[in-house]
Amino acid sequence: MYTNRNILDMIQRKLVVSCQALPEEPLHSPFIMGRMAYAAYLGGASGIRANSVDDIKEIKKHVDLPIIGIIKSVYEGSEVFITPTMKEVDELYREGVDMIAMDATDRRRPDGLTITELFPHIREKYKNQLFMADCSTYEEALTAVELGFDSIGTTLSGYTEATKDKSLPDFDLIETLVNTLSVPVIAEGGISTPEELKKLFDLGIYSAVVGSAITRPMEITKKFMKAVE
Repeated sequence: MYTNRNILDMIQRKLVVSCQALPEEPLHSPFIMGRMAYAAYLGGASGIRANSVDDIKEIKKHVDLPIIGIIKSVYEGSEVFITPTMKEVDELYREGVDMIAMDATDRRRPDGLTITELFPHIREKYKNQLFMADCSTYEEALTAVELGFDSIGTTLSGYTEATKDKSLPDFDLIETLVNTLSVPVIAEGGISTPEELKKLFDLGIYSAVVGSAITRPMEITKKFMKAVE
C-alpha cells in the first residue's frame, strides 16, 4: 500500500500513460486496457491513468503502478463528464485508486454545482485521498489549489469553449503554472511527440500524462492518413 508521498515520488519527473478506450472505439475492453497498461509498464511508464472501475480492476491485475482514476459519465445538459459528481468519486474511492482526477473547470456540473461548491464536501469526506484537478485555464488552476487539490493537470486546455482555439500542448499555460503554483503540475493534453515531452520536462513540470499518441491506434492511424491525403 503506497502512501500519498510514495505515489507522488513515483511519478515525479516520470511518464504516466493514459490507457482508455471509449465505448465507440475498437479497443474498448477491460481486458485490452489491462494488456495496454502492461505494455506501457514494460515500456517504462511509472503510472497509469484509467477510466472506469472495470478497467482499473483489470489493470491492477497486470501492473503495480500508481493509478490516476477517472470515470467518464455523460449527463444530459452538462459539458462536464470527467468524474463529474460525488457518485463517481465514491466509486473510485471504493476501488482504491491512488489519485482521483476530476474536471475542475468553472463549468456547471450535472448536479448544478460548480467545483467551488462541490469539492469542499469531497475534500472533507476523503481527507487522505489524492486529487488531481483537470483544468483548462490559469484561473481554474488557482481556484483548484485554493480548494485543496493535490495536483493540477492541464488536461482540459483546448477542450472547453473558452480554450477551444488553443494549440496543444499548451506550453504557455504550463510554464505559467510551473512558475507560480505550489503543488505539482502534471502536463496532459495533446502531447504528441517525445520532443514535446522533453520540452515540457525542461519547463519544470512534475509529471506528464500521454494518452492518444501511445494507446489509441485508430487516432494514430488517422494522423498518418492526414499526412498523405
